[in-house]
Order: sequence, then C-alpha cells, then structure tokens
Amino acid sequence: MLQELRIKNLALLKSMHLELPDQDSGLVVLTGETGAGKSIILQALHLLTGGRGSSSWIRSDCPFAEVEAFFVLGDHQRQMLAFLEEHGLDSGNECLVRRILSTGGRSRMFINDRAVTARLAAELAENLVSIGGQHDHQQLLQAKKHLDFLDTYGELWPKRQSFTRLFKEWQQLSGTLRDLQEKEQDKEQRRDFLSYQLKEINEIAPVSGEDERLMKERDLLKASSTLAYLTGDSLHLLRSQLLDPLAAIRKNMENAAGLDPEVAELAERIISCCFEIEDLETSLDRYRAGLPTNHARLEEISDRLARLKGLQRKYGQGLDSVLAFAKQIEMELAGLDDLEDDIADLELALEKTSTKALLIATELSQARKTAAAKLEKAMQAELASLQFPQAVFKVAIGFPEGMGMDGVQPSGRDQVEFLFSANAGEPVKPLAKVVSGGELSRLMLAMKCILARRDQVDTVIFDEVDAGIGGQAAEAVAAKISELATHHQVVCITHLPQIAAYAQTHYLVEKKVEDGRTITSIRLLTQEERVQELARMLGGESPSRQTLALARELAERQVGQ
Repeated sequence: MLQELRIKNLALLKSMHLELPDQDSGLVVLTGETGAGKSIILQALHLLTGGRGSSSWIRSDCPFAEVEAFFVLGDHQRQMLAFLEEHGLDSGNECLVRRILSTGGRSRMFINDRAVTARLAAELAENLVSIGGQHDHQQLLQAKKHLDFLDTYGELWPKRQSFTRLFKEWQQLSGTLRDLQEKEQDKEQRRDFLSYQLKEINEIAPVSGEDERLMKERDLLKASSTLAYLTGDSLHLLRSQLLDPLAAIRKNMENAAGLDPEVAELAERIISCCFEIEDLETSLDRYRAGLPTNHARLEEISDRLARLKGLQRKYGQGLDSVLAFAKQIEMELAGLDDLEDDIADLELALEKTSTKALLIATELSQARKTAAAKLEKAMQAELASLQFPQAVFKVAIGFPEGMGMDGVQPSGRDQVEFLFSANAGEPVKPLAKVVSGGELSRLMLAMKCILARRDQVDTVIFDEVDAGIGGQAAEAVAAKISELATHHQVVCITHLPQIAAYAQTHYLVEKKVEDGRTITSIRLLTQEERVQELARMLGGESPSRQTLALARELAERQVGQ
C-alpha cells in the first residue's frame, strides 16, 4: 500500500509531499483544471516503475529531479517480501523506492536505499502498483496483448514460463541439429578439403622456431666470405707480429722474477696474458676453419623459408599458429567421423524436448480454455454493472495449422483475441473495430477490477479512466471504482465529479505563479473545499446555487456511506 509520495523538481512541480491515509483500502482522487499538472503525478510513478526518463523533465535551473514512494507491504504479499529478501533489499514490511534524474542524463534507482537497475525496479513495481492510463487502454486494442491478460487472469504465467524455457531449449537444439545436418551434407567435400590442407602442412612438416633458425644460418652464409677474410688477416698479424716474441717475453719475465721477488706478481700477469693470446689464436683459427663454405646451402634455405612462409600466409601468422591449425584440422576430421552419431543423439534429445514442450502446451491450452470461459462470465458481470447490460464479451482462441511444433510461439500454441459487441443482436467483432473511446475506458476498468482481485497488488492507480464517458455511464464507472476501493487502495486522477464524490481523500492540483515562475502544487481539501471543487467540476468557475446544491449532495454521498 502506498503511504507517501514525494516529488521534487519534476516539470512544474517544485516540491510535493503526498501523504495517503494509513488504511488498506479507500479512494483517493486528484482533480484540477486541464493543464494544472495532474499528469506529472503519473509521470513520477512511471519513473518509479523503471520507465524511461529524460533530463528535459527536470525543472529548469535545477540540477536534478527526485521521486520517492514509501510502501507498506501486507503479510499477504509473500511473493513481494520474498523478492526483496532474495535480492538483499528487505527492510521488514517497508519498501522505499527512489529515482533520481540528473541534468547530465544520468539516472539512478534505489530500493530501501540500495542501488538497483531499472529492470529490477520494474519487476518490483509489477507487484507493488497497478497503473491504468491511456496507454493501458490502447493495449486492449492490440490482440497480441490479449494473451497476457488471459494468462494473468488464469494465473497461468508459471506454466507459460515453463513452456517458454522448453521452447527456447527446443529452438537451440533445432539450430544445432540444422548445423550438423548441413555439415553432414557437405561432409565428404569438407573431408577432402581438410585432408588436403593437413597433407600440405604435414608434407612440409614445419617445426616450431625453425624459420628463425634458418634465417640466422642464411645470414651467416651470406657473410662467410667476409668473415673468412677478416679472421684470416687477424691470424696473420697475430702469428707474424705477436706469437714469435711471446716466448722471449715469457722467458725474460721468468728470469726477472727469479732475480727480484717484487716483480713476481707482474711477471705472472704478463706470462698469463702471453698464454691467453696463444689460446685466442687457436680459437680464432678454429672459428675460421669452421665457417660455412657450402654456398649451395643458401638455395636450400631460401627454398625452405619460402615454403614455410607460404604455410603462414594460408594458415596463420607464425609457425606455432600453423601447427595449431593442423591440430584443429585433425580434431575436425575426427569429429566428421562421429557426425552421424552426434546427429542421432541430437535428434533423440530434440524429440524428447519437443514432446515435453507439446505436453505442457496442450495443458496450457486446456487451462486457457477454462480461464477464457470464466473470464467471459466475469467480464459480462462487470460490464453489466458499467451500463453495458446487452454487451457480449468473448475470448476467441485459435491454433496454428501445422502439427507438432510448427507455428508454435514462445507463449504456446494459442492465439487469443478479445471480441466485443455493445448492442444486442450485433455479432461480436475484434475490439479495434467496434469500441469507442468511452467503451474502451469501461472495458479496461472492468478488466482492471477483475485482475485486481487476483494479484497481490494493493494499490491501483487510474489516470482519467473516465475519458469519453458521461451520464449514467459515468455514474456506473464511479460506482465501480468505489466498489474496487472497498478492498484496494485506489488513486484516481479524474475530471468527473461523480467519481470525485466517492473519494475518502480529495486532493486539488493547482497551477499558479510564484516569484515570476509557474509551479504546480497539490493540497488536501477540507469538506467545504470539496464542495467548491465538485461545483467547479459540474458548472465551471462560477457555479450557480443549484450547482452548489448538487455538489453538496454529491459530497455528502461519501459522508453518508
């Protein structure tokens, strides 16, 4: 049940705090001149249900707009309490929903002061509040929405969702089977193609890192002549100018060390260097002798590198990628051998899933037939009380022509459409072809009243449900809303005095200018102010004495109840 609604900086509303009566039922009405800003209230509630918002809705010169609603949940709303607990949002039997719009376009939502997504807020709102506006009226004209109404009335959504899960599983299996069957058709051609690719790779037999080693060998071969010249010249200089004097140097330093111990360390170092130089000469000679001289090898390397490069162009950047591709081909070839077994297993799984799905679809269809018959009777009774004594309401259920899963939708096999006739003797026809605006309003009201008795929603909000009606029809609509308010909290935005007269709580929405700026305000009316407002609704800004008397009579109707 909605207890408080706060709106700040939304459109023409600077600040508003609406406190609703602390009771489980009752009718709250909001009235006011056309253009006073009553629709802002609905706009605010739309934001709290996760609907799209726009920064253009923020009052000019304000950094943000904020909407906040405080609900108290009853013990009967177990599903809602479990939902809050499941998502870590529980706070006893209280639920505070808040939405903030910023001028930068950012929007944030909170439930019990914890940030949530708009989708989660929308799921919550489905069981918190039911809003009936002009958009909802139009849903009755869309045949694709009629199945949703029927499943809601028949409490068939759990079974429908079970079917939807199986239907999606069936779709996935069907898609996989089609892919495998296409592979089966092209299997031999695919096998030949893969075998050719694998043969090409295996014939060249690349080795990881082979191309890098070959490039190093190629570069060494290309430089071998120059390297042979440089090392040979160095050896000549070592032998002709250094090696011969080294023996004399060693002998001299050994004698010097024998004569003077002080020079022994220096002599040892010089002798060591002499041996090092002789060793370097041996190593350099060995290096020179080992330089490659087979220049025919260059052609072999170039040919091998070209073949490896060709594999990389076809099958992957780098030899490791080529080798991985070859492994993948081997696996796919092995899979082609198992393809027939895979198809057989998948066909069996698909058959089991479709059988399960069709069984649930049949049960769902039967349940819908039963629910449709009950809905027709319930709507007939509701419409009779709304000044449609001769009206006929029918629920037409059709089925796809195909057998099995052909023509089946995620919602099942059934195609549902509401048919209506307002006059005796006239055949029923689709709603879009026969209803007027006033008739559509009453049809939607009847549907809302029926559904309200079945769900856990405590708060029902109507936005101008009186559109297009007057006279006795208006009296009937007012009585129906009043009846609904005996077991639900009903908030009604209305232009009809007949509806406003039934209110236990009456708010006036006004537009005025303060400090040069237009603002919308809302205030609770006293009993005498209610009489004045009802008189305005009946006869305009200057009501006659007779109009005032009628307004007082209407206002006293609620007091006498």
